[in-house]
Amino acid sequence: MAVTIKKVITKRDLKKFIRFNYELYKKNPYSVPDLYDDMLNTFNRRKNAAFEFCEADYFLAYKNGKLVGRVAAIINHRANEKWNCNNVRFGWIDFIDDPEVSEALIKTVEEWGRQRGMSRVVGPLGFTDFDAEGMLVEGFDQLSTMATTYNYPYYSKHMERLGFEKDVDWVEYKIFIPDAIPDKHKRISELIQRKYNLKIKKYTSSRKIAEEYGQAIFELMNEAYSPLYGYSPLSQRQIDQYVKMYLPIVDLRMVTLITDADDRLVAVGISMPSLSEALQKSHGRLLPFGWYYLLKALFMKRRAKVLDLLLVAVKPEYQNKGINALLFSDLIPVYQKLGFVYAESNPELEMNGKVQAQWDYFRTEQHKRRRAFIKDIRLN
Repeated sequence: MAVTIKKVITKRDLKKFIRFNYELYKKNPYSVPDLYDDMLNTFNRRKNAAFEFCEADYFLAYKNGKLVGRVAAIINHRANEKWNCNNVRFGWIDFIDDPEVSEALIKTVEEWGRQRGMSRVVGPLGFTDFDAEGMLVEGFDQLSTMATTYNYPYYSKHMERLGFEKDVDWVEYKIFIPDAIPDKHKRISELIQRKYNLKIKKYTSSRKIAEEYGQAIFELMNEAYSPLYGYSPLSQRQIDQYVKMYLPIVDLRMVTLITDADDRLVAVGISMPSLSEALQKSHGRLLPFGWYYLLKALFMKRRAKVLDLLLVAVKPEYQNKGINALLFSDLIPVYQKLGFVYAESNPELEMNGKVQAQWDYFRTEQHKRRRAFIKDIRLN
């Protein structure tokens, strides 16, 4: 039977859209489910500040009366303006191993984009860089992270069959926590701290760090990440949203700020214990007991042995000057004390030598790769 595509309209449709991923992967040991409540907010036009400059629709695929796939069609107008392109994004794509299903989903996004004047389709991408990016093409036997998505190996084969080509790749690393701060890190840290009169700032109050540097952290992100693939600057509403969303839940021992002599922020490093196993145990739900697993992973002594590097950003004029060594000279003793074995880098653009150079003095393992695909959809 033919595949039927249904646009998500009702709350019931949206629940099916969000939970399809969980149902497709619930027996897979490497997939980490999205937190259901977070996804509800992400797809809500009133609650997600990205809808100030994005438009989107969500679609479900049915075959023989059974739900077999999903996809979001997104236009980030701010990114298109910045990068001088007319791209429609596909995101949150999942499907069974059936070419008719993947084709129906992608064709729906292509037509949706053409109707709005778009000339290329690219993805998987979300609304912004704060959403999961890229389709896994290597590392199918590795546990996913909270910030990324897992997919079966057949996904990329479907994309290639549909005429997509590689646009960009991200790589991910395991970065093993050393027994001591590398000597070169120590030397560089001491040198650049004296040379530029830099200060390390630590906080014990989420309210205080939000008041004093919440705005500056995300403004720094806009500066540092501006040249990166597809990046669109955060709006003020997004910054306000993320300050309230993220700073209250991070362990402030694992947050390091670097400021100059005038207390202006020049670098930030934010990490947190991995929530991957907690999200698996909670099945992506806070209730009835999901909150317990998440709080245990974040704050209890018997936390995961893995940490996630959520954010490392350095002001452009300080990049390649050893600031990263200063950040990690402060953070490594914290990681050691808390018993972490290795860190997950999360996705880094494969051509971003500046980022990958910061791991030169650590033992690392490049264990995952994910890809954004692109296709011209202009009609000849």
